[in-house]
Amino acid sequence: MAAGPEPQPAPDGDRVPAEPGGRTAAWYRHFGTVEAPGSSPCYAEWTVGIADDPQLIARINHWPHHKRQPNLLLAAARFLGAVPGPFDQFRCFLESRWDDISRIVLSRSTQTNEAGRCATLLPSLAAISGAESKPLALLEVGASAGLVLYPDRYRYEYDDGATVTRLSPSPSAGESGSVADVPILRCSTSGAVPLPLELPRVVWRAGIDLNPLDVGDPDDVAWLEALVWPEQEFRRRRLRQAVAIAREEPPLLVAGDLNEKLLDLAAKAPVDATLVVFHSAVMGYLSADGRSTFRQAMLQLTASRGCHWLSNEGHMVIHQEDGSNVVPEVAPERILGRFLLTHNGSPVAITGPHGQSLEWL
Repeated sequence: MAAGPEPQPAPDGDRVPAEPGGRTAAWYRHFGTVEAPGSSPCYAEWTVGIADDPQLIARINHWPHHKRQPNLLLAAARFLGAVPGPFDQFRCFLESRWDDISRIVLSRSTQTNEAGRCATLLPSLAAISGAESKPLALLEVGASAGLVLYPDRYRYEYDDGATVTRLSPSPSAGESGSVADVPILRCSTSGAVPLPLELPRVVWRAGIDLNPLDVGDPDDVAWLEALVWPEQEFRRRRLRQAVAIAREEPPLLVAGDLNEKLLDLAAKAPVDATLVVFHSAVMGYLSADGRSTFRQAMLQLTASRGCHWLSNEGHMVIHQEDGSNVVPEVAPERILGRFLLTHNGSPVAITGPHGQSLEWL
């Protein structure tokens, strides 16, 4: 299961008007006019340019539907050396490298592994550890390279507009070189966020992914860097610091479908630790049946093992394919562009997709 990409299905006719080029052109125009502005002017210009280019849209339409998403094409081009600049320059690059771009698109997936999400998960993780009086065993589904499995190894700054709360790892949490080598995860907060006094202790880290990425493989790390949007150099720097930490103590990563591997991997967690299964921007890749199967597995784990389940997902997952609403307590429009964090199915916060904000409910 791919981790991290904010999977955005091609917009349907209810949200984006029909236009020449059909759903794919609408998808790229939506990305360029709604998702990218404010975060990446470069990607906004490039994707609007693609939407206006029938030849490029026709080429993209030769790929399977799930391979047409803007983030994947853009990352493939960046992986191969495309540099920020005018769309005409980018289009020339696409023309000259299309076969290579197609190869990358068809062999890779959008596995953004944003360590910053630990900032929005940390209050819940610390509360779980405190309530159970036990260290944590973490299992992430859609783990990519596993960088979100190290919440105890990062530094944090929470800013509520009046006060900045800082948290750092204990000396026993691991060796990460100088303090300057430990990434700082900055997060703006609102509401009564239960910030911990110290970071929880983590004694086991594991993950499942259809194609786990190896922090020791330069190509895999280069792919992770290509998934960071051009103007967000701070995220690229943070990624490199998180990769260095993961290389010191690589997590246990299992390749396979999350619904096939979850229970067996959960059984390997130490019994004297509190098991927490979590995921971010993953459920959108599953069908309604797949999500239902996963929920049933989580209900089984919470009942039999006392496991805790943290779900951090975008609004597309709230409206299921069968028309049901998973969390009727929170209107979907409140989550547009953000994620909903739930603990054992109960909504607790609305979060920034890269961990940049935390609104406690």
